[in-house]
Amino acid sequence: MEEFLIRRMVVDDIDAVHAVECQSFLTPWSRTAFEEEMIYNELARYLVVVANCEGLSKIVGYAGMWIIVDEAHVTNIAISPGHRRCGLGHRLLEELIKQAKCQGANCMTLEVRPSNIVARRLYERRGFVERGIRPNYYTDTQEDALIMWLDKL
Repeated sequence: MEEFLIRRMVVDDIDAVHAVECQSFLTPWSRTAFEEEMIYNELARYLVVVANCEGLSKIVGYAGMWIIVDEAHVTNIAISPGHRRCGLGHRLLEELIKQAKCQGANCMTLEVRPSNIVARRLYERRGFVERGIRPNYYTDTQEDALIMWLDKL
């Protein structure tokens, strides 16, 4: 039986996180982008989900955010295809919110594709509401981004 652990991401996790990223997004971040986030961006906080099964460990998801003064901005949440629909995205989001509160944030924002119904439902169930649109935000399809906010953490 698999058990899951959420922990802070470290530089040694970048290859595994990048693999999840590439499985999850049409225009994935580069490995270098993750390195820059981890090494140079003092505002960034990243978490990973590690699946443990029979003594083997594997990163199966991750989430990131920036803490900017009193606001948290979710950069990404991704779960590998074989581990979706198990509540891991929800657990990562809850942990981001918890950590954002501990860092002094009192609200959280993110962008999501209108076509990403699963993610939108996750955010709506947690209390995020749509507050705006960024036209042509996603360069691969020119799809708009919905701007969602959680006003109180």
